[in-house]
Amino acid sequence: MKEFIEYIIKELVDKPDEVHINEIDGEKSSVFELRVGKGDFGKVIGKHGKTARSIRILAAAVSAKLGRRTIIEILE
Repeated sequence: MKEFIEYIIKELVDKPDEVHINEIDGEKSSVFELRVGKGDFGKVIGKHGKTARSIRILAAAVSAKLGRRTIIEILE
């Protein structure tokens, strides 16, 4: 799942080398803390939060197939 999220985010930003994802794995859920470089935060969030919402929906769909719950926190 981490690789999937990382691939999507790196395609959206101008500075893919500054993308860092920290995974906190629980028994039935995973939390991903996503950090991007300065200036790329808006690209990940998108207009009216639509891009971030789409990323969260994709991750939720994949994790549902795996029988897990996924939470994505986007930090600058």
